[in-house]
Amino acid sequence: MRVVAQRVASGAVAWEDGGQQHRATIGHGFVLLVGAGGDDEESAVQRLADKLIDLRVFADEAGKMNLSLVDVRGAALIVSQFTLFADMSRGRRPSLLKAGDPARAEYFYEAFVQRFRERGIGTQTGSFGAVMHVSIENDGPVTLVLSSDDWATRV
Repeated sequence: MRVVAQRVASGAVAWEDGGQQHRATIGHGFVLLVGAGGDDEESAVQRLADKLIDLRVFADEAGKMNLSLVDVRGAALIVSQFTLFADMSRGRRPSLLKAGDPARAEYFYEAFVQRFRERGIGTQTGSFGAVMHVSIENDGPVTLVLSSDDWATRV
């Protein structure tokens, strides 16, 4: 499982489903782009979710990154992002063979979302597999990349 976490002042995702427009928004918190890979295990889901929920990257009263999402009562906007598993080591077109089977990936994505909700985090989502438009108002900016596997990003 791979996650790109962006600390935000606000975030939104919009998509269309059956001719109907949908939109989800959050204020202060994280926008999380989440991808599940073919080799992922269930243990990675909870481990990554808990790591992000407890990560101390929000400013305290002295301006030091010392508070967690729980401490600041922040929200999470979680968006599925299978292209996090793109292999760009050869050629000019990314290979997506390492992305998880869609049904399995959706299961892991939903479990990840559920963990945030279980921990009391106000959580919004996009629509798994939909073409979405994501708006992010970065705070800092602070952008972190987490992975439960060895992630070779060298090109």
